Amino acid sequence: MSEVQQQGGGDKKGGKVRSKKQSTRIDMTPMVDLAFLLLTFFMLTTTFAKPKTMEIAVPEKPKDNAPKPPEVNEKRVMNLILGDKDKVYWWMGITKPEVNTTTYSKDGIRKVVLEKERDVAAIMRGLGKDPDKFPMVILIKPVDSSRYKNFVDIMDEMKITKAPIYALVPITADDKALIKDK
Repeated sequence: MSEVQQQGGGDKKGGKVRSKKQSTRIDMTPMVDLAFLLLTFFMLTTTFAKPKTMEIAVPEKPKDNAPKPPEVNEKRVMNLILGDKDKVYWWMGITKPEVNTTTYSKDGIRKVVLEKERDVAAIMRGLGKDPDKFPMVILIKPVDSSRYKNFVDIMDEMKITKAPIYALVPITADDKALIKDK
């Protein structure tokens, strides 16, 4: 561990006796071993941050003999177009849409989705149907100029609002014509 080395004393012929010099030398090898043991221990026992991911269910391509998907009431369909410059264009229904614009903030698209979910639930109750069995369907359509951040933001909003049915669909020429004026 440590040792004390004694080096030459004085010359006894001269009459003066010099005191012996003592030098200390500390062996650092055990401390380095201990440091590496502690480092290894903490590296093996520490849990590192796990990446946060969102599960997205992607449907399979329909087969040729697959049955036709069920019809969806137009009043239950909400269209979202992820535009450029962080804008979201939205409208309800499929025919004769009234296009509105909002943002990705909590007072923007989140508020719109929650309000429209309540409206769709009221409409379904008015038609005598269970709103839990016939929820709102949200179609998400990104344009080529929208950013990846916009897609991540809209997926976060779908998770926050607990939207039961939403789908990423390609944008059509009619959709592009609707937002061109806005």
